[in-house]
Amino acid sequence: MHAAVGDQLHIHSRAVGMVDQKGEIVEVRGTDGQPPYVVRFEDGHEGLIYPGPDCNIEPRQAGL
Repeated sequence: MHAAVGDQLHIHSRAVGMVDQKGEIVEVRGTDGQPPYVVRFEDGHEGLIYPGPDCNIEPRQAGL
């Protein structure tokens, strides 16, 4: 998994009724875009994330 600052991390829910989480990657601490990532979630909290198989990276859209 590779990411850059500004990309979106999407964590898919693992159970019915749970909400997916999305956040912006604000820091990449691994080498060459690899985890861990510091992510700022939509509710404002930040966390250090080691993405698992329930996550995907959505690249930042050009011009934003």
